[in-house]
Amino acid sequence: MPTKKVSESQTTLTELMIPSYANFGGKVHGGLILSLMDKVAYVCATKHAENYCVTASVSGVNFLAPVDVGDLVSLKASVNYVGTSSLIVGIRVIAENFKEKTIKHTNSSYFTFVSIDDNGKPKKVTGLELTTDQEIRRFALGKLRKEQKIADSKEFDELEANMDLNSIHLSWTNENCIVSTKR
Repeated sequence: MPTKKVSESQTTLTELMIPSYANFGGKVHGGLILSLMDKVAYVCATKHAENYCVTASVSGVNFLAPVDVGDLVSLKASVNYVGTSSLIVGIRVIAENFKEKTIKHTNSSYFTFVSIDDNGKPKKVTGLELTTDQEIRRFALGKLRKEQKIADSKEFDELEANMDLNSIHLSWTNENCIVSTKR
């Protein structure tokens, strides 16, 4: 089976956060950070797959700290897991403030990509050669993440199929809503 080392596709994107990236609160738009994350993850995935890849899902986007105008943001992407035609790319975002001499981890996330052939069908990807304990741990967690996502999706579909709209709202005493329709 052909494989590639994780290091062969690791990618870093670094960009200065300029005033036009700011939201009304004076911080950098989260959407801009997400766009940069998608970009660096795409490059990492396509480097590994040596093929066009599409974003299939994004999970675990938690903004831990704001990004300020003037920060130098580095987004580090690494292939954590590969399936038959899919890849999970982990991204870590770091913001560096030169003025204050601080570095902060602002968020991490996992992007799942699918390698696509010229006919728009999933295409097999190269295996991953794991050379460190950290790479083995990330692969194991990626496999668990994939399995959990499948289980969660099935469980949610089952809950939705069995939902009784005539009575479910009766348990919402502590929810911030009011049901005003006659059921």
